[in-house]
Amino acid sequence: MSNYDKSMALTGQPPKSLSLNQKFATVLGMIGMGILLLASLNVSFPNKTLWLTVSLLAISLGTIWFSWDAYSKKLPGIKNDGVWFKSISSRGLWGWMAGLALTGFYIILYFYPEYLGQVNGGENKGVIALFDPLSKLLSGNPASQWFVYGTLYTVAILIFGVKFLWKYRHNRYERLRTFSVMFFQLAFAFIIPEVMARLNGHKILNGGSLPYYDLKSVWPLNYYNFEGYRIKGFLSSGDIGFALLIFGILSIFVITPILTYKYGKRWYCSWVCGCGGLAETAGDAFRQLSDKSVSAWKIERWVVHSVVVFVTLMTTAVVYSYLGTDTSKYWLTKSTFLIGVAVLLTFVFGWVMLFKRDQLQKDAQYGAIGYFVIIMALIGFHFFSDGGHVFLFKSETLRKTYSFLIGSIFSGVIGTGFYPIFGSRVWCRFGCPMAAILGFQQRLFSRFRITTNGGQCISCGNCSTYCEMGIDVRAYAQKGENIVRASCVGCGICSAVCPRGVLKLENGPLEGRIDSNQILLGNDVDLMSLVNQK
Repeated sequence: MSNYDKSMALTGQPPKSLSLNQKFATVLGMIGMGILLLASLNVSFPNKTLWLTVSLLAISLGTIWFSWDAYSKKLPGIKNDGVWFKSISSRGLWGWMAGLALTGFYIILYFYPEYLGQVNGGENKGVIALFDPLSKLLSGNPASQWFVYGTLYTVAILIFGVKFLWKYRHNRYERLRTFSVMFFQLAFAFIIPEVMARLNGHKILNGGSLPYYDLKSVWPLNYYNFEGYRIKGFLSSGDIGFALLIFGILSIFVITPILTYKYGKRWYCSWVCGCGGLAETAGDAFRQLSDKSVSAWKIERWVVHSVVVFVTLMTTAVVYSYLGTDTSKYWLTKSTFLIGVAVLLTFVFGWVMLFKRDQLQKDAQYGAIGYFVIIMALIGFHFFSDGGHVFLFKSETLRKTYSFLIGSIFSGVIGTGFYPIFGSRVWCRFGCPMAAILGFQQRLFSRFRITTNGGQCISCGNCSTYCEMGIDVRAYAQKGENIVRASCVGCGICSAVCPRGVLKLENGPLEGRIDSNQILLGNDVDLMSLVNQK
């Protein structure tokens, strides 16, 4: 036992120098990165299969070796590991350099793929050409910048997932959750779409194309799913295509609400989503950097709900643009569609205002503003649209605008590139419309909550420090108040890092979920209201 770190200090210790194993692991990982860098500089490798294998293995084994040496000799249980002493994890010089490097990579990936070797209509060069053998093995097609990104994205989740498993090996919930995101990323986001692309090349369905996409993405993340060309692709692919289209619709109105009711938004944001998977694994070292201030919370609510309004209007406009007005040709006309959207939104808004307004409190104002904006826009669609134009904009222009602002800049360049600066869940907090919609459902009718035992809280602050969503968990714990927040993704880290077992993730009855039985210490409680509830 002499080799184990027996310190249980909550504040952590200054980081020690790298061990010999960690130095060798770093060199091994840098060799793998060096091969990719040389390929990006148009160095031609004679045997691309061999060198790609060496590169990915070196990166993977180096990271896993480093993680094993860092955590295998420690007793189970979370330590702070000197996160506020390290430059990389405390916005120091190395943190800013890492942020700039990641941001630069995303800018090149999204806007200048030719610098990675992408050649339209020609043979790939550079680092993209290095990935050609793997791409041809899976899909039968040459690699693209998105295949390179998808491969590196998947590798990052897998290898940092191993690190996460060692670090949180004392917590069963964290182990299961990590295995889940690793599985969904590898299978549903990477391998299955590539294999389906290979089958698509064989034209196996009545001469049509087999539809394929990231099956775990639900609207509004796959905002392109209801465009005209996608609908035609589904319907021209026989029963499988029609089934996938129905599945996409059911996911929005049936599957997602049911799962959120039973488990909260964690079923997706922390167990399935690739963005959440990367944030939890590769971004784990930066979770403490999330802004916990009230001003950040106010900005979060305005921005993320504005994104929801934007994507709702954009999707409505895209569908509206390819519908017709002749009832003999279209069973769903432009006017019928707009009326249907308005009725659905009015029903949801009316139900919330009638039965859930007290739970929303000030957020009800945001909902009212968003509802008013959408209804006014729907009226505008009817009176100021013509042909394929909506408010004088082409539907394709609307989609590209959303794709650029939200899909590229927010989720990619800022959301991931700024991990070392703003924390690992910037995209999830401020920009993800899926997280916002699931949060709305979680707040209103989910059985999920985090219960607290305020009498055991010692106010160490570990829970708030490591909350990647910027929630001041300690403030709830000190009062013994249940945590029911729309932004909470149910990652469970606050519970995992608590030294006293104060916090517990639970699914329970809806009654009393938010107005919990709070302890009377430093808490403004109306005693008569509590007495009258008995």
